[in-house]
Amino acid sequence: MSTGGLILRPMTLADVGPVYALDRLSFSLPWPERSYRYEVQENRNSRPWVVEDSSESPARIAAMLVIWLVLDEAHVATLAVHPDYRRRGLGQRLLAHGLLAAEKEGADLAYLEVRQSNLGAQALYRRFGFVVDGMRPHYYVDNGEDAILMSLRPLDPQALSALLHAGETIS
Repeated sequence: MSTGGLILRPMTLADVGPVYALDRLSFSLPWPERSYRYEVQENRNSRPWVVEDSSESPARIAAMLVIWLVLDEAHVATLAVHPDYRRRGLGQRLLAHGLLAAEKEGADLAYLEVRQSNLGAQALYRRFGFVVDGMRPHYYVDNGEDAILMSLRPLDPQALSALLHAGETIS
């Protein structure tokens, strides 16, 4: 299922540079580029994904997601959508795909941290059914902002599939 050249696929080593650029564009505390290399090459718990726009020349990374699968838990480590692709449902579909894949590997819950000021991300997570579990005071070192801890239990394949297939599709 492909629309408009958008392809959802596992992140590769060739994606590290563009993913790092997207991270810098999206966050005030981006991961180091070497962290993405580690996620792709070495971290056996990592499930990194990208959405690529193959209609662009050269192809462009429109969104990225890293989930860590540890036992029966899926930790959403990072999720970003390029500003040119925001408000199109890419983040929702990418997260739904990643969580469905984690559920198929045995995860029955997901959790994450999100900036207290990132209301857009919080709204996305609430759409999935994530609930607030607590706070990490002064979690973000750039400005001392608190992190909100959120979790989703259980991972419901039917609900995730509905979120994945809402709106425009990506392959």
